[in-house]
Amino acid sequence: MPSSTSNTTDLGIDDREAYLTLALTPGVGPERLASLLAACGSPGGALVAPFAFLCTIPGISRACATAVRTTRRDTGGHLLRAVDRLGGRILVPFDPEFPKLLLGIPSPPPFLVAVGRLELLDAPAVAVVGSREHTRYGAEVCRRVALTAALAGVVVVSGMARGLDAVAHRAALEAGGGTIGVLGAGIDVVYPKANSGLYQAMRRDGLLLTEFLPGDRPTAGSFPRRNRLISGLARVTVVVEASVTSGALLTAGSALAQGRDVLVVPGPITSATAGGANRLLRDGAAPLIDPADLLTFYPEARPVAPTAAGPGGLQARVLAILHEGGRHIDDLCALLDLPPGRLLSLLGAMELMGLVRQEPGLVFSAELLPPALRPPAGV
Repeated sequence: MPSSTSNTTDLGIDDREAYLTLALTPGVGPERLASLLAACGSPGGALVAPFAFLCTIPGISRACATAVRTTRRDTGGHLLRAVDRLGGRILVPFDPEFPKLLLGIPSPPPFLVAVGRLELLDAPAVAVVGSREHTRYGAEVCRRVALTAALAGVVVVSGMARGLDAVAHRAALEAGGGTIGVLGAGIDVVYPKANSGLYQAMRRDGLLLTEFLPGDRPTAGSFPRRNRLISGLARVTVVVEASVTSGALLTAGSALAQGRDVLVVPGPITSATAGGANRLLRDGAAPLIDPADLLTFYPEARPVAPTAAGPGGLQARVLAILHEGGRHIDDLCALLDLPPGRLLSLLGAMELMGLVRQEPGLVFSAELLPPALRPPAGV
């Protein structure tokens, strides 16, 4: 991956380092950073501006002016080199790759650390979020939503948490689509550890994004900050399943504050896991009944054939057999006239998509699917 300092942008190397130094100065938030740049003309100019002049800038207190004048001038360069060693890039608002949707949200990030496919930031995106303690129904619906989006060329954004976040990322990767994981920690911190395999897959085939510094561990305040970026990157936020205390509700709230659409998958009124999602529906959020309805918000999306959005072809044949009952791998090979290696590969992919499950002894069964997604009889 190219070095972050070798990128050609509107900022030269020295100004990039100066900009990051300013952004990292204690007491300089997004609003003060904007004021400093407007008054001083450049990041480097702000760092060398006289103390008395800094104090005349609206919003710049004497304490802030003192911090700017005394900050270490190599702070930005140190960060650039640290991220470069991790194989990442730093994106600042002046870079063409910086996601334009984030520029208009409240408290936009002064910079982002990225690892992976930066081109995914140019594509339309949907945020798919939900509970860590999800039900089987929630996982099935989440996979269908993410799969439908990915097949249509819509990037799936989520938070790399365990539960439905991970389900959404994996479904998008399995479909060969794009997915962005927004971290609540530094780019080199794998959290939770159970997602280490997903983390490596996202570095290779997706994009990991964070506003935290390398080495930063997650704290209680990290995830609300992360959630505003998840919704900020997306045109639509889909809440699949969420309890009344779920962080997914914070993401939905951020989306509404940012003027974005929120869709909610209805759940059983007896399910605590769906309690928060159902309250969003009660309060006026739009329901998502069919995953394909999501694409009405993305007129530029690729058309998705019905057989692509739902089980089709060889997958449909497998599911038609398994919906009649579990089968041993040898029985399936005989019925489908397929070698074990190819069939196991297909079944593994279908398991990741939530279509089948493996039971002890290499016996496979179909997961329960909504009627609209079940294969037709006689396939």
